Amino acid sequence: MKSIEMTGKTVEEAVSAGVKALGCDPSDVKIDVLDMGSPGLFGMFGRLAKVRLTVKEDESFDFEMPEMSLNTTARKSAPRREVKPEVKSAPRADKPAAPEKPAAPEAPVAPVTPAAPVTPVAPVTVAPEKPAAPAPRAEKPAAPRAPKKPRPAPQEKTPAPLTERVPFDQLPVLDMDSLSDAARAACEFLRRVTAEMGVADVEMRVSEQDGTVSVAMKGDELGILIGRRGETLDALQYLTGLYVNKHRSEYVRVSLDSENYRGKREEALTKLAGRMAARVRKTGRKVTLEPMNPYERRILHSALQGDPYVTTHSEGEEPYRRVVITLKGNED
Repeated sequence: MKSIEMTGKTVEEAVSAGVKALGCDPSDVKIDVLDMGSPGLFGMFGRLAKVRLTVKEDESFDFEMPEMSLNTTARKSAPRREVKPEVKSAPRADKPAAPEKPAAPEAPVAPVTPAAPVTPVAPVTVAPEKPAAPAPRAEKPAAPRAPKKPRPAPQEKTPAPLTERVPFDQLPVLDMDSLSDAARAACEFLRRVTAEMGVADVEMRVSEQDGTVSVAMKGDELGILIGRRGETLDALQYLTGLYVNKHRSEYVRVSLDSENYRGKREEALTKLAGRMAARVRKTGRKVTLEPMNPYERRILHSALQGDPYVTTHSEGEEPYRRVVITLKGNED
């Protein structure tokens, strides 16, 4: 079985390079993703994606032939069938010839003709009587099955969003003096990092609630802060949380948003959950989504939490953990 390992900036580039090196079509190989790769933080500490391509072989059917031996001594003799002795009837005795009457003295005596030989009767074999077959047992009539209740037709349901997000314009204008120490530290850290990244004119709005500091950013060139599928924004949020909780005894959760990316992503995932739930109800088969981070998986679980027909659970290990949608009652 021929296989090859290739690397690339993305999984698609690694698969394309491996297929080209093997000289075959993508449908002729089995693809195993060894490493999804990562662009790194701010373009640094990234790693290439790595895949293994294995050429598929034609399926064959292997079976074992029964072993045959010519050694007669190894064979077990079949049990002999017991032969019951035959019951023979006694042979019938030949009847004696009737005595001849003496002829009259006047007539001459006629010659005596010998009697024809008697053919012996073959012995009759009496077969043993077979025991009478038992009378057939009367079967009880099966109880009639109750008709199944018709399943209600599935109705399309649009899942509710996970949280109600406040628009950027409705958040209070940033006032450093009125902020808590955690919120002030988060804003100062983000200003230094965005300046080092070359992103200028970043407007920030901060809200604090239940031990969570939410920072929303707005500007002309904030796409670099979001990255592919929000990976840069998640990394920046993680670093900000580490900086804020560095010298604190009580943990403060930090949430970052840029150009309302979180709200748009949440809305897209909520619609995706509704479409995949409808597909599961229609086909009866489970649907496995692509790997997602814990925040996005929580959005999918919450969106389908009240669905009467489907249920969700997660499978796999980080960072390849996925959400699986199945019909209720078919979780196995």
